This record gives sequence, structure tokens and C-alpha cells, in this order.
Amino acid sequence: MPAAPPPHAAAPGDLPAVPGGAAPRPAAPLRLDALEQGSSLGRDAWRRLRKNRAAVACGVVLVAMILACILVPELSSYQYDKADLKLGAQPPSLAHWMGTDYFGRDLMARVFFGGRISFAVGIVATLVSFVIGVSWGGVAGYFGGKVDAIMMRIVDVLYTFPFLILVILLMVFFANDQTALYRAWQVALGLFVQDPSDPSYFPIFQIVVVFAALGGISWLTMARIVRGQVIALRSQPFIESARSIGVGHAALIFRHLVPNALGPIIVYTTLTIPEVMMTEAFLSFLGLGTQEPLSSWGLLASTGADAMDLFPWQLIFPALMLALTLICFNFLGDGLRDALDPRIRKD
Repeated sequence: MPAAPPPHAAAPGDLPAVPGGAAPRPAAPLRLDALEQGSSLGRDAWRRLRKNRAAVACGVVLVAMILACILVPELSSYQYDKADLKLGAQPPSLAHWMGTDYFGRDLMARVFFGGRISFAVGIVATLVSFVIGVSWGGVAGYFGGKVDAIMMRIVDVLYTFPFLILVILLMVFFANDQTALYRAWQVALGLFVQDPSDPSYFPIFQIVVVFAALGGISWLTMARIVRGQVIALRSQPFIESARSIGVGHAALIFRHLVPNALGPIIVYTTLTIPEVMMTEAFLSFLGLGTQEPLSSWGLLASTGADAMDLFPWQLIFPALMLALTLICFNFLGDGLRDALDPRIRKD
């Protein structure tokens, strides 16, 4: 009987034999939905932020407070500036949930209307600081050399002046009705109103000066943060690639470098808002910020502090709102710092 032929060695590309003589089954095609989905930096940051319950809760509280400041004065049956001298100062009751002030004005309407100004000062002044600081720090960090040295020495000189005293000096010299700035304000205001010399517009002018003064001084730290981030990024391969295809300096700074440094910038911006709000409150406490008949939390706390022994509710409610806002912004800033930190590993 002839010997059986030796088994044929399987070639590397042959399909494995199936028992029973059946034809070999081809491997199942790879499904695209089985691949791991990529994740962007923003999506990873949002996922990490949601795990920080304190930061999320504080963000919800801040949104609720902003909505309340917008809606409550509009929906309330009391106007923030309508006085009732016969009523006078009354404690909290069903008619006036936060009581009334010396002139019988509803404190709840004034507190939430004051929240509009406090939030507006914090947000607008921070935006001014953001624009100046990002532009200054981005240009200094990108060009380096003598440009960087000159620009940052200017920042160092401005740092030598006490921040609060400088803001007070700006308010004293510019926020009065005898300056050329106020006359320019009246000319601009005349484009929108019939009588720009009406004294009732002067408190609005002071608020605008507060915006400019706080925003024009608080950009120094922002500039240093942006400069450091830009210096760390300007030698990266993606910047060299963009430069090699002819991308201009402005596009490199504001379309490539600054967007890749937004993490620390956003965190510091979030922490700047409560700092500016606190400074505005202190200025109003000194009588240099918001003026009657307008209100802000600092102004309400200042008037409430004068009579805290007799009418403590006039101090408690605006101070409580201000303190809660500052705490929430700080917790939210800490949460954003952890969420946007690129050194945190993806879990």
C-alpha cells in the first residue's frame, strides 16, 4: 500500500482549514462603529468638569442668579427707585421679602437690580482686560527679543503702582462732570437722547468709567500668562509648519497660538470676574463707584453698613448675594482649571 503523501505545509497567506471539509470562512470585516471614537480637548474638558460636582453646582447657581437679576426687577410689582417715605425701613415680610430701605424702596428689587450692575461691571471689565492682556502678551511672547523686553518692562512699571489706589485716582480725576471726558460723553450721548445734559445720566457715565478703569488696569497679569503660554508654544512643529506656508504674524498669534493657550486664559478670566466685582464693591463702598439712584451690591452694602444695628437686613441680603457670587466663581474657576489642564490623563 503506497504511503500517504506528506501534509502540505500551510503558506503564510492560506486560510485555516475548517473541519469536515467545508470551505474556509473569510474573516469578518472590521466595523467602523467598533473603532474607538476620538475625543477633542473640549469634550474631554467637559467630561472632567461634569465629574466636579461642586463646580457644576456653582455654575448652575451663577446662571440662576444672572437670570434672577434680569427677570426679578422686570416682574416685581415694585420699582427699584420708587420711594415710599410713609413706609420707611421695614423688616422682611410677605409684602417685601427682603424688607425696605430708609426711603421705603423694596430691597429685593434693588438687590437684584444691583446684581445687574455688579455682574455687568465684572463681565465687561474682564472682557476689556481679556482683549488688552491677550493682545499685549501674545505680541510680546511671539516676537520676543527687544519687542518683548520693552513691552514687558512697561508691564513691570505698571505693576509697581498699587492697583486699588490707581483705580481710585482714575475715578477721582475722570469720573466727575468737570472733565473733557464727560463733555465727550455728553456729545456721544446726544446722538441717542434729546437732553444729554440731564443730570440723571451722570451715574451711567460713572459706571462706564468704572468699566474702563477696572478693565484698563487688571490686564497686567493676563498679559504675563498669555506671554508665557505663547513662548512655550511658538517653537512647536505646528507653528513652524504654518510659518513655512506663509501664514502671517497676526494669524499665527490669534489663530494658532492664542487658541492653543485658551485653557489657562479661560481659568484666569473666570477668576478675574469676582476680583473685579469685589473691587467695584469696594469703590462703591467708598462712594467712588455706583451712585444713587442706581444700585449695586457694593453700594447697598455701604448704605446698609451705616445702619446695621437698627436695620441689619439692609446689609445682610446684598452682602450675602455678593459673597455667594464670589464663592461660586472661585469654585467654578478651580473646576475649569482641573478640567482644562492638559497634563491630566484621560481616564
